[in-house]
Amino acid sequence: MQPTELRLSPDKRTLTVVWNDSQAELAAEYLRVESPSAEVKGHGPSDARLVGGKQNVTIKGLEPVGAYAVKIVFSDGHETGLYTWNYLKELATEHPIRWNAYLADLERTGLNRETATTVARPLARSSKSA
Repeated sequence: MQPTELRLSPDKRTLTVVWNDSQAELAAEYLRVESPSAEVKGHGPSDARLVGGKQNVTIKGLEPVGAYAVKIVFSDGHETGLYTWNYLKELATEHPIRWNAYLADLERTGLNRETATTVARPLARSSKSA
């Protein structure tokens, strides 16, 4: 489902995605830690990584990719994830579940939102692929 609008907040911390039937405000931190890139998702569920320390990340830019996705360029230099329209809708719909699972994974592994660290994602969390 293709959005009708992507709007970046003035402080570059929130991406508003508007569809015909709904809209969602997605924090840059949430988008960064749920990036569909190989760095975060790996090449399979057992290869997924947990990324901490992204609380202050912002969105530097949005680059369209054909008619099916957007590449988000983050202030920490990450820019390899292609956010398809379906994946953005999934992130919006599943936000509370995914965010709470992310926070629980940080706590379980001893990571936090302030200190940049990446570790293997705990297998206890179920994750859909993009």
